[in-house]
Amino acid sequence: MTSAAALRTALALYACIAAVPSAGADDAKQRQDLTAVIALQGKPCGEVVKVEELAPNDYVATCKDGNRYHVYVNPQGRVTVDRK
Repeated sequence: MTSAAALRTALALYACIAAVPSAGADDAKQRQDLTAVIALQGKPCGEVVKVEELAPNDYVATCKDGNRYHVYVNPQGRVTVDRK
């Protein structure tokens, strides 16, 4: 994947995360979007099985393999994935 294609994909995924309802719903679409974001960051996960919303655009994702990640939009507007 070229750098431009990767950027377009990351922006599309950011838009998906930003569009997720903020009611704290742990639904299949949200888990799928977070799985893709984590994979794009090169982190091991496989599949997100649980999501906890901390704030708008700020989540803790639990993966099938047991890894947990803090997925959020940093002050510079970039999607960030940190291991918990």
